[in-house]
Amino acid sequence: MKDKKIKKVVREGYAKIAKEKSSCCTPVTSCCGSTDVAQDISKKMGYTEEDLKTVPEGANLGLGCGNPIALASLKEGETVLDLGSGAGFDCFLAAQKVGEKGKVIGVDMTSEMVEKASENAKKGNYGNVEFRLGEIEKLPVADNSVDAVISNCVINLSPDKRSVFMETFRVLKPGGRLMISDIVLTKELPDFIKNSIEAYIGCLSGAIMRDEYMEAIKAAGFQEIRIVDEASFPIEFMANDPTAKAVIEDLKIPSEKINEIANSVVSIKVHGIKLNEQSGSFL
Repeated sequence: MKDKKIKKVVREGYAKIAKEKSSCCTPVTSCCGSTDVAQDISKKMGYTEEDLKTVPEGANLGLGCGNPIALASLKEGETVLDLGSGAGFDCFLAAQKVGEKGKVIGVDMTSEMVEKASENAKKGNYGNVEFRLGEIEKLPVADNSVDAVISNCVINLSPDKRSVFMETFRVLKPGGRLMISDIVLTKELPDFIKNSIEAYIGCLSGAIMRDEYMEAIKAAGFQEIRIVDEASFPIEFMANDPTAKAVIEDLKIPSEKINEIANSVVSIKVHGIKLNEQSGSFL
């Protein structure tokens, strides 16, 4: 698929999710994407009961593949940027960490998500959170202006991941850090999955090989890059995710192929640092 078509498909897919509150990127047990389902998914991804209770209702759509907040070591007064902020779930958790003196910026390319997140911010009285409409390949954020960048199962959707990491590097202050959860591959997916529009919205066919993903981060200028955690995606992902289920049914994928595909997909948490470019040390 061409880049413009991919973005159009992803934008439309997530606009539908925003309106229907349905889940996409995670194992689910119900096609309706209820609040209970979203919470169950989030618990499996590393969020606590307290995390789920403190955010406005409707902020957690059950999207994601990890909890970048848990490992980002956010401090009071910091400025945080969330790539692909959705309905604002991670932004609101980050806002609690950085406090009133801090600031959280969420960027999403889907106007319906930005609108929903802004409504949730008002509902929860989050004066230190701002949502901006924009693409993560060309961030509407100033150079050297944020202390930490987080993202949860979003960069895999971009057709130009190298630009995403270059933009991330640009907006971070020297000494700033990257902490993202995402989906990568341990072996190539079959062509019929790569070429599936539904699989792209479901975070499958946009994923790239793990080594290629890590190299893109390094090429952007990040140092001290490491995979903090890695976990195989359970087979339930392919069996229960409504988007993946549609792919399976439409393409009549046999069960042994489902297992093969599921074993190729892993979720990772990656950490990187933008060092002082002059001295190679932290400011």
